[in-house]
Amino acid sequence: MCSVFSVCSVHKNEMIMKDKGSKGYLISIVMVAVLGGLLFGYDTAVISGAEKGLQAFFMEAKDFTYTDGWHGFTSASALIGCIIGSSLSGLLATNLGRKRSLIIAGLLFFISALGSMEPEFLFFNYGEPTYSLLIMFNFYRVIGGIGVGLASAICPMYIGEVAPSNIRGMLVSWNQFAIIFGQLVVYFVNFFILGDHIQPLVEEMGKGIAAINPAAQWTVTTGWRYMFGSEAVPAGLFALLICFVPETPRYLVSIGRDDVASRILAKINGTSKAAQILQDIKDTMVVKTEKLMTYGAMCIFVGIMLSVFQQAVGINAVLYYAPRIFGDMGMDDPMMLTVFMGIINISFTLVAVFTVEKWGRKPLLISGSLGMALGALGVAITFGNESLALVTAASLLIYSASFMFSWGPITWVLIAEIFPNTIRGGAVAIAVAFQWIFNFIVSSTFVPMFNMHLGSDENFGHWFTYGLYGLICIVAAIFVWRLVPETKGKTLEDMSRLWKTRK
Repeated sequence: MCSVFSVCSVHKNEMIMKDKGSKGYLISIVMVAVLGGLLFGYDTAVISGAEKGLQAFFMEAKDFTYTDGWHGFTSASALIGCIIGSSLSGLLATNLGRKRSLIIAGLLFFISALGSMEPEFLFFNYGEPTYSLLIMFNFYRVIGGIGVGLASAICPMYIGEVAPSNIRGMLVSWNQFAIIFGQLVVYFVNFFILGDHIQPLVEEMGKGIAAINPAAQWTVTTGWRYMFGSEAVPAGLFALLICFVPETPRYLVSIGRDDVASRILAKINGTSKAAQILQDIKDTMVVKTEKLMTYGAMCIFVGIMLSVFQQAVGINAVLYYAPRIFGDMGMDDPMMLTVFMGIINISFTLVAVFTVEKWGRKPLLISGSLGMALGALGVAITFGNESLALVTAASLLIYSASFMFSWGPITWVLIAEIFPNTIRGGAVAIAVAFQWIFNFIVSSTFVPMFNMHLGSDENFGHWFTYGLYGLICIVAAIFVWRLVPETKGKTLEDMSRLWKTRK
């Protein structure tokens, strides 16, 4: 009798699992996908700790002069790759699939990490800085940037296409958490690699010329190499693990693999719900070659402007140059403060993860915009006043924290959600390409703007830069309020109907 009841109980549990799907299966494939986000954060933030040692290394070149302009380009060269990768993401995601595109991204991360660590490989003398070596180093950084560009577009797309609508926002937000976690990890890695060698460059007294500090020579010859090379570990792991996740059901339907799509949907959502979702997907993919503007220009415009505002508010200027900014504030240990900022960023990203499905996308974006405006204006007003240095630092942290629960994760959620199935690959590629273009613009203009003088006013550039960012934050809040649709609780198939009514 007992064995009969045991068999019945097991059979009943199996039926329940089939009907409800497996959360463990969903979480496992999402966690692999968000490793791409971690690499995104790791690759873009590694330069913050390495850039001074790298600058000192190439300043010793004999065949050319490594100027501030060259250093600015070298620090931002990965962003060129990001623009290329994000532009290609739609083509690759549509023709090769989401999974294969992510495998390519992982391999590019791995090659870039090893190549950036030792750009002399095969062709140059180790440790001898030359103009040709600088070109090769930037080539490897661009390769890594292409990987970042692919991952930045396809990881949230992948998660958005496998996740059930009721938890999609939360799961896509984990991608942003992984990005910020990757930045925090590399802040710690850089901090421990640097050790006591934290100031490889000094200014010669009375000359204002950067010179190399002999006490930090190890950072110049070796330290920056370890920082770039450390990325090979998570990159290799990602490239391996992504081979074991399934392709997204929506892509499988687009290539006529309905049977495989049905099995994956059943594992995630349960058998009864899978049939309904599969039919909804097929209904919106009757026409597979719809033009980009099929759902109106506003659909594309909103996606592009979400990406533009995410960068135009200026956050990456802070993330890329945090040690320099804290140093200019007069702080004694800028690297430690950078690590502390990374911890704050992680904490506030979790706010978005756990509230996006309760509060919705628009409230988080609007409140974050206003918080960023407050923080940016606080920095603008107090920067340069030594007696208010703590207020300046607190304002910068408010600015950063406000981004982390709003524009950081929610932009990726919306980009993964708002585009209809039949144009998603191309539309996401365009939106993310604009994101990287404006990332490059903001990152490359920050230092010149920040260092601007107006007559004898040495702090003009400080208040102008953050005042401008604060104003853009206010405009961003108005844009969200007036034009961005709320997508909480809507299926990806609902977006086709929403934009058709807005045409």
